[in-house]
Formats: sequence, structure tokens, C-alpha cells
Amino acid sequence: MSFKSMIQDMRGEFGSISRKGFRSRSQRVVQDCNVTVDALRQSCWANMPPELLRDVLMRIEASDSAWHPRKNVVACAGVCRSWREIMKEIVKTPEICGKLTFPISLKQPGPRDGLIQCFIRRNRSSQTYHLYLNLSEASNDDGKFLLAARKCKRATYNDYIISLSAEDVSKGSSTYIGKLRSNFLGTKFTIYDAQPSDAGAKVSKCRSTRFVGMKQISPRIPNGNFPVAHVSYELNVLGARGPRRMLCVMDAIPASAIEPEGVAPTQTEFVPVNIDSFPSIPFFRSKSTRTDNFSSSGPLPSSKDEGLTLKNKAPRWHEQLQCWCLNFNGRVTVASVKNFQLVAALGGDGAGQEEENVILQFGKVGEDVFTMDYQYPISAFQAFAICLSSFDTKIACE
Repeated sequence: MSFKSMIQDMRGEFGSISRKGFRSRSQRVVQDCNVTVDALRQSCWANMPPELLRDVLMRIEASDSAWHPRKNVVACAGVCRSWREIMKEIVKTPEICGKLTFPISLKQPGPRDGLIQCFIRRNRSSQTYHLYLNLSEASNDDGKFLLAARKCKRATYNDYIISLSAEDVSKGSSTYIGKLRSNFLGTKFTIYDAQPSDAGAKVSKCRSTRFVGMKQISPRIPNGNFPVAHVSYELNVLGARGPRRMLCVMDAIPASAIEPEGVAPTQTEFVPVNIDSFPSIPFFRSKSTRTDNFSSSGPLPSSKDEGLTLKNKAPRWHEQLQCWCLNFNGRVTVASVKNFQLVAALGGDGAGQEEENVILQFGKVGEDVFTMDYQYPISAFQAFAICLSSFDTKIACE
């Protein structure tokens, strides 16, 4: 036998052996690679002594009190799993620390002892609104981006889609967190949250949510529409003298939240909504039955559990300036019908006495720049949605 034929026989034998064990070896290699990559990601940072690691992260969190330096706290949370868990324990909610750090902070109530100062930039051409944290005196610093909204005009209503991303403001985006919907006259608005505020929340009827056999058409849109607040403006058909009058009923916040020992719902993380928990919708149903099922999302709350009611603080008429005035403590510089301050109404209908503590104030400081300051018990998302209602055209209120 020649040397060439011996080589060919050896190649054939090795090839058959390699083919027999290829599948099992490839699976082992893939599994080993995954374990190795995960170990490499964790080992170099996670093997630090827990006491030392916690002390270092606490120092970083305490030293970075404002943006932009506070981005170091977010960067530490993205190092590895163990760092993230420690940072989630160290970083407190805005109610306690008064700081906005992670995206979930935008869904949590603001601080009790002061206002978080933000501002909104409006883009008339694209019908978009961007919410930022802080505002410099020169009004040329964009600050820290928080939320974005885009106006979608419909035949009988307007939608304001609210997103965590400035680039993708759509209901199909993974950054979609809620929306604001108006009626035809622009006098009544409903704020919808993509996440339920409590375990017993019921998804509401929405034209943009379509079902096929109890499943949504697009699996990429697991978000529901949970009504959390209602905003209404008083009709002014006769053109009576005076500013707008508005009333906000916060369905997701109990009226007892403003008390010293009161507690407002606080969301701790973004959780995917279970589509199977949505109500089943048969294709053929009478209009009356369909309306009844969606209009009542459970038993009516008792007087003790009624939602918090907010009303605009009544301004005073200034004889020398010949205009209505409110004390914004220098945060508002331009007179506008959109300017308002919201305080808690002690009466459930908003006709009774009102608190002196301002929970939300909104006002104009430039051509398309508006300040927005809020505090406990509402969140940045809820405050932003309420302020968006002031931008909408109101046929019967002007």
C-alpha cells in the first residue's frame, strides 16, 4: 500500500470519528462558553468583599447628589448583577432622598419636603414635548432628559403618547409608559398608565388595543391601559373673566396620602403585564353590554378610599398690573393662560377648602419653554401628563 492511500484511509477514519461526536461536543462547547462568559462578567467585580463593596457604593451614591455627576450611580448599577442589587438597596425612592436616579423613579411619588424642579421644551413642528430635570438661568442647558410625549390627532380626540425615549415615542415601543387622552372639546382628559398601580387594577377599553382570540395582535405590545387620573376643565362658553379652572382626580392615589402618616402607592420596578389577565372580548356583543363591562372596573370606592382631588389654586387680581397673579417663587416669568398651581382639595368635589401646600406648578418662561415643579404624592409621569393637558386646544374654555 502506498503512502498516499494510507493517508487517505486515516483521514476517512478520523472524519467518521469526528462526525460521531460532533453534536455532543458542540453542545458541551456552547454550554461551557456560556458559563465561562458569565463567570468572566461576574468574577472580576463580584468577588470583592461585600463590606468593602457596599461602603464604596454608598460613598459614590452620597457624593453624587445631582445630574450630571449622578450618572456615576447608574453606571455602577450596570457593572454586574451583584453591584446592581446593592445599588437598588442603597438608592432610596424620591420620596425619601428627593433624587431621580433610575427610570422607575419617574413612576414614584416625589419628595415630601420640597419640589423637584423640571422643565418642558415644546416643539411645535413635530408636536413633541420633552421633560428635563433642572433648568439653568440662561435656559440653554437641556439638563437631564426624563420623558418625551408626542401628540397624535384623531377625529374625535387627541392622544399624547408618553415614552422614556426621545427617539421612539410610540405605543409599540418597549419604552412606552402611558398616555393622555382628551375628549372632543378638550375639556376632559384621562391619564392611562401602561403598568397597573395595584394588583387589583383592571385594564380599560382602548381603541388602540385590539385582540384576536384573547391575544393581542402584536406580542411586542404587552402594555395595558390602566386609568390612574382624570383631569377636567370648567366650561367657559360665555367667556367669563378669569383664568382656567381645572380639577384633577387621582384614582391611583388615596385622599389619605396627604396626611402626615399617609402612604401613596409606590411602584418598585417595571413588570410585564400578563396578557392572559386581560378581559376576554367576544367578537359579537351588544353595545350596551360592551359599555357596561368596560365602564365599571369594579365596585365603587368607599368615601374613605376615594381618590385624591387636586384643584387649581385661585389667583388674585392685581389692580396695578391689571392681571391675575400667583406666587411662583420666581419659577414663572411669562404671563400665560396655561400657568397653574395645583393644591389638594379637602372636599371631594373640589368645592370645599384647599390646602396651602402646592403639589404641582406649571408656567411659561420662554417661547416654548415651561417649568414643571412637583412633589409628593404625585410622580413625574403623572405631573407631566397633567401639564400636557394644558397644551391641548380647548374649544369651550377660552
